[in-house]
Amino acid sequence: MRRTIRAFAVALCCLGSFALGSFAKASGIQLLDADPALSGAIWYPCAAEPTHVALGNLAVGADFDLKGVKDCPVTGARLPLVIFSHGRGGWFGANHDTEEALADAGFIVAAINHPGDTTNDSSRRDTLSVWASRPADIVRLLDFMLKDWKDRAVIDPAKVGFFGFSLGGATGFVLMGTRPDFARVAGLCKETTGSCAELHSGATPPEPIQDARIRAAVIVDPAPGTLTRENLALVKVPFQFWRSQFGGPGVGDGSGTARVADGLPGKPDIHVVAAGHFAFLAPCSAELAAAVPRICTDTPAGFDRAGFHREFNAAVVKYFGEQLAGGGP
Repeated sequence: MRRTIRAFAVALCCLGSFALGSFAKASGIQLLDADPALSGAIWYPCAAEPTHVALGNLAVGADFDLKGVKDCPVTGARLPLVIFSHGRGGWFGANHDTEEALADAGFIVAAINHPGDTTNDSSRRDTLSVWASRPADIVRLLDFMLKDWKDRAVIDPAKVGFFGFSLGGATGFVLMGTRPDFARVAGLCKETTGSCAELHSGATPPEPIQDARIRAAVIVDPAPGTLTRENLALVKVPFQFWRSQFGGPGVGDGSGTARVADGLPGKPDIHVVAAGHFAFLAPCSAELAAAVPRICTDTPAGFDRAGFHREFNAAVVKYFGEQLAGGGP
């Protein structure tokens, strides 16, 4: 088990034979805005010059500066697919720079908002129902990408990966086989509202939803409450694991994700970053930092999020390339 503790990684000398060789460094993007249950975007390789992409009715208030080539023609064959799951109260583009990096490297990438647990819709947030609805959202997105997307012929259905941040990381563990330990959560709950109130009242937690189509995953600073050494042992899918040293909203002070890391089965690739939880979100422009300082303020002060993301994105691309494409898309 490899552990690395750093402000950000020592520069990777290369990405291997699957690096950007066959693809121009730009991502095509299709917006999914016709169905509230599938609101998000699809990124994919494109040779044209990227520009700012207006999100229209998918906008979340502040401008996160997504870049790409809207509706660029989709080309390629037997490309790997990576599905993203955002954190509590997040949105499909929260990790857009990582999504773009994967598309630049030859992957198809898809992400949607989790209905009821997004920036614009909190109707299910902090309820037990999200433990069923979130995995179901990912299954629905996978079904769409493999069965109904108009350009589905370019995807290799045997090469499906998953990327999850925060509660999205815990969502990924459920999809890969864990059975959340709600008794543990009930014992820790101090709140008298939301899922804590449901558990204390004797509500029956939802049955976990799994999806065997996922062949590899990157799990990033997952919400740790429901995770134990015992239920993590049920995961048989290879994954790369990232955690923040200092934690933040949704993961506590970092000790919870440290406990999870210590209980991971096998010998996963573990990275510990000397920063806070939100360091894994896309770097912020000055305008975005002024609009939403909560997710743009790093711990410790002065942490180079943009520099870290160059290494983080390279490592994620490399890992999925090795796991899904035998060296590259």
